[in-house]
Amino acid sequence: MEFSFNLNFQLSGDDANHDELVERLGAAGCDDAVVGIGQAGRIALEFIRDADHALAALTGAIADVQRAIPSAKLLEAGPDLVGLDDIADIAGVSRQNMRKLAVTQFATFPLPVHEGNSALWHLDEVLGWMQNHGGRDSWETGTLEVASAAKQVNLARSIRRVDPEMHRQLGRLIDSN
Repeated sequence: MEFSFNLNFQLSGDDANHDELVERLGAAGCDDAVVGIGQAGRIALEFIRDADHALAALTGAIADVQRAIPSAKLLEAGPDLVGLDDIADIAGVSRQNMRKLAVTQFATFPLPVHEGNSALWHLDEVLGWMQNHGGRDSWETGTLEVASAAKQVNLARSIRRVDPEMHRQLGRLIDSN
């Protein structure tokens, strides 16, 4: 099955030759990605990768990038954190319809990860909610699976930075709710 996703990496100062990076990525198996090098010290790759499941596609792509650019540090896998505009585009509904769902179905609609001028949700939670609440499920095959896998990759990356004692204390508090 084909999965579409993006990976963003931080580069070291030694990885400034963009042409060389593209060549190394192609040789390492990333010939199924479009490479973007717009921001200094960053590289973004948009993959369309064949795999048995989304997590295998994502982890295989990450390994390929790190084999080509050993100093590259994963910043984010996507699609994961998205706003209502992004969700509406992916789900094939209007932004107004998406906002109406979030406001009128507040009791069951997934909680945002960040709330403020621009609220952000985990895409897999919203698409799963839409499937379970009779909403449209016209998004591309594999989108929900790849969004779930991207979220797991991002969470695993983030959890490594949490102080172990803080993790234990927060775990007890969160588990008691």
